[in-house]
Amino acid sequence: MDAGRISWRKDLKHMMTRRNFLSAAAMASVAMAARPGFSAPVKKRNIHIGHTGITWRNSDVDQGIKDSASLGFYGFETFGEVLQKAEETGGLLPVLKQNHIPLISGYCTMNLVDSTKKQDELEKAVTWCKLIKKAGGRIFVLGPNQVPRATYNFAEHKANIVSTLNELAKTITDQGITPVLHQHTGTCIESRDETYAVLEAVDTTHLKFGPDVGQLTKGGQDALKVVKDFLPLVQHMHLKDFDGKSDHLLGYCPLGQGKVDVPGILDLMEGRKISGMVMVELDNDFKDPSPIPSLTLAQQSRDYLRSIGVKFRA
Repeated sequence: MDAGRISWRKDLKHMMTRRNFLSAAAMASVAMAARPGFSAPVKKRNIHIGHTGITWRNSDVDQGIKDSASLGFYGFETFGEVLQKAEETGGLLPVLKQNHIPLISGYCTMNLVDSTKKQDELEKAVTWCKLIKKAGGRIFVLGPNQVPRATYNFAEHKANIVSTLNELAKTITDQGITPVLHQHTGTCIESRDETYAVLEAVDTTHLKFGPDVGQLTKGGQDALKVVKDFLPLVQHMHLKDFDGKSDHLLGYCPLGQGKVDVPGILDLMEGRKISGMVMVELDNDFKDPSPIPSLTLAQQSRDYLRSIGVKFRA
């Protein structure tokens, strides 16, 4: 038998052996997956997640910063009023530095419907921008004002809302801060139609979008679709879950326990370079606060995010 034929038979035997091995390995993998308690490898997600301060009392903002840092979150958000109050005792920057966590954003409610207050709102925005920058932040979360929704007529106010937003966004941008519109239940921009109408009318050269996916869900909207429809404008986000059950948490819940498609939303945001950050948020009704400690509530969301592949700081 010539050397060529011997070599060919050896190659064939090797191929058959390798094929059998791969087939056996595949069958073993299927068998393992079918075993009770077996879980497939978790997808690793390339995204940094922060936490907002609303889970703690405003008077306990230092504790909120400490807890968020201890859980490995990458950033923190608080209210403009809290930043202003903290100035009386030296500001938040020392506490942030002590806990090695940066301020990312300040949530600032602005009156968008009363044109007689526009100048006051513009001046207030400048003050809050300076405080956000002083504490190391870079995002102005622009929250609409509350309105009596039962009698509110969006069409009557739309032109003024858009005009005020454009002036505010230009003013905030001139201060070196990125303004993001944050739709919210109970305010002048709540519903899907209102959100779309405003975002399609404003000057997005300056104003970006910072959706709250829990608020969208609570308002009966498809949060995943809204984020997807305006993804190029999304420069910040409140990642919140909603189950409609807890009075203490205004119907919200730790991530993974409600109706929001958290993995789907993170799939959209993963790998995007944004001005702000995806921030976990869980409202706490301090008129009737949750009996579960704020730290525990934040930890439950952190642990869920870990379970779906999000990495946190050591």
